[in-house]
Amino acid sequence: MNLFSEALAWIFSPERTTGALPLGQAIATHLGFSFAALLIAALIAIPTGWFIGHTGLGRDLVIALTGASRAIPSFGLLLLLVVLLGVTHKEAATVTALVLLALAPILAGAYSGIEGVPAATRDAASAIGMSQWQVLFRVEVPLSLPILLGAIRSALLQVVATVTIAGYISNWGLGFYIIQGIQLRDYAQILGASLLIVVLALALDFIFAGLNKGLSRFFDPLGASTST
Repeated sequence: MNLFSEALAWIFSPERTTGALPLGQAIATHLGFSFAALLIAALIAIPTGWFIGHTGLGRDLVIALTGASRAIPSFGLLLLLVVLLGVTHKEAATVTALVLLALAPILAGAYSGIEGVPAATRDAASAIGMSQWQVLFRVEVPLSLPILLGAIRSALLQVVATVTIAGYISNWGLGFYIIQGIQLRDYAQILGASLLIVVLALALDFIFAGLNKGLSRFFDPLGASTST
């Protein structure tokens, strides 16, 4: 039996539902931390990005922060936060690290989406009597949604991948199986858990790609810019 077959056998083994960490619980925890961090990051980054894109204030700072964030090692950031917050707050350290990693792409997507709205569209909205708030929320935001959703999609995939390394400091999530497999030299378990993470990431990417395509296909920018 080759390693791939052994990995599949590990995934579908009855032990995955009766062990110390059931597979369903590991997947739910993995997704729970991912979406919790994504939601917190979105609540912070989206309004900030819309404000910056609409007003132009802080544009250079956003560009600098976005570039700098790509150089931050995820594992190093996680360990630093564990040291700062303490080993008894590993969950808080994990969520904080994930939020910090997700902030930059969502902020950049929110900002660039608003900034990318043609000036002629803004002028047309103002010419028919829209206030600045109406221009933002009835014209710029709807037009920028496909770009924003693409940024959220990118951030989610990054977060889902990063949750895996939290297995080094905790006993939950799919990353735990990989770390345990390394310790036990159980390569079937390592490959099986890795396959689950890949499938999970691809499924989420497929869902968000569909949402993004739907927004781009069915959104009517002319209606958004001329409706009263």
